[in-house]
Amino acid sequence: MRIAGIDEAGRGALFGPVVAAAVILNPRRRIVGLDDSKKLPAERRTELAARIHEHALAWAVAEIDAQRIDAWNIYQASRQAMTAALLQLTISPDYLLIDAMQLDVLIEQKSLIKGDARSVSIAAASILAKTHRDARMEEWDAVYPQYGLARHKGYATPDHLEALRLHGPSPLHRHSFAPVRESACWGAGATQAPLPLEI
Repeated sequence: MRIAGIDEAGRGALFGPVVAAAVILNPRRRIVGLDDSKKLPAERRTELAARIHEHALAWAVAEIDAQRIDAWNIYQASRQAMTAALLQLTISPDYLLIDAMQLDVLIEQKSLIKGDARSVSIAAASILAKTHRDARMEEWDAVYPQYGLARHKGYATPDHLEALRLHGPSPLHRHSFAPVRESACWGAGATQAPLPLEI
């Protein structure tokens, strides 16, 4: 059986996309050290991501941007990102292992609570999703240096919240999230956000 592990990164962030990855590992090419991406230092995640890219039978990454998160809600956006990653796989899986989520697809699947710590396939997906999203935050840091995105990756750290208070949100912040919505009311340099897409 070709088992695809699926996971997301950035669900709790205030800025940028939620990213999902799907991975079908090669049972003949064991990758030592796969674990929940949150438990691994950044350098180790980068090393493992390269090995996953090289040795997995198939892998794919998909993003759902902040506008669509605001239009749908983060739960539905996460599911859409996972489904998009699954559909981009070059090999069709027979079975899905998903971190705490069910997808509306005609493939047998199992939702695992804390799946990234229980399944190497989900762990591999969590690593690809996290490294991809972190790289995107590095890119956006150059565009919006006032927020410190390279440091906190868009999460609600004290310095990110202070930057939101000082500058207001950018168009790529998630305006439906309370800390962003509140900062838009009184941020000194608030930038008008684009209207959410109609679904």
